[in-house]
Amino acid sequence: MSLQHYLHYRRYYEVALWVLYATVNLMANTQVAWTEVQRIGQGTEWWEVLTWEASSTATILLLLPLLLVFDARFSLERDSWRRHVVAHLVATLPFSLAHVGAMYLIRQAVYLVVGETYQWQNWWQQFGYEFLKDFRTYFGLLAIIYLYRFTLRRLQGEAEFLSEGREEAEPVAVTDRFLVKKLGREFLVRVEDIDWIEASGNYVNLHVGLRAYPLRETMTAIEQRLAGRGFARVHRSAMVNLDRVREIVPFDTGDGEARLISDVRVAVSRRYRKRLREQLG
Repeated sequence: MSLQHYLHYRRYYEVALWVLYATVNLMANTQVAWTEVQRIGQGTEWWEVLTWEASSTATILLLLPLLLVFDARFSLERDSWRRHVVAHLVATLPFSLAHVGAMYLIRQAVYLVVGETYQWQNWWQQFGYEFLKDFRTYFGLLAIIYLYRFTLRRLQGEAEFLSEGREEAEPVAVTDRFLVKKLGREFLVRVEDIDWIEASGNYVNLHVGLRAYPLRETMTAIEQRLAGRGFARVHRSAMVNLDRVREIVPFDTGDGEARLISDVRVAVSRRYRKRLREQLG
């Protein structure tokens, strides 16, 4: 599997990876909990242990998209983490409340189905224990997310994080090229070579053939830089080089997709579809 293939279908792969991670975590936690129950002779049935762990794992998966949205608003990248770390510390409380509340409701429902009653005594005291676990889970998930992003950027060719005290140069548009200076190295990307541009958090990915060059730039700013250069916004998170568009495929929903000559498919929202057709003539 090529990097370009992965990047094109990355959202599907990312969902699959999270599901795989949750499944492995569920199996491991269930086995550990069941072993502990048998060791102390608690008299708990196996389905109860599975319900406890599955309800927790399922709730975390449901909360993950909200965590990603919150992190997009309060990024912990190197240039903004000092401003946003407090917001994340505060967010651990509603994260934990949502996790514990959903777990309780799921367990109540399962116990009701099997004709039992789920008891949670001294819940206020136990919530302190649950909050500590959720605090660890919250920042553990963030660590996985940022490690994944860092690894993906390295694979795409971006330089490593800078050490404290060293400045990272912003991408500068120079005539028909983008000049990016990082760690004393210069990356030149010709505007005419760019197939399409994709927003990715605080970055935009310049897709050139099988390569993708991440730049610390917003989609709005990059659109302004490329005004009149043969590029069109097709989605809130994507632009295409008009010379690379082979066809536009409409969907019944009003949205569509732009199919490039490289066989890459870029989503086109209904907001930009009419304008794209006009620009293509």
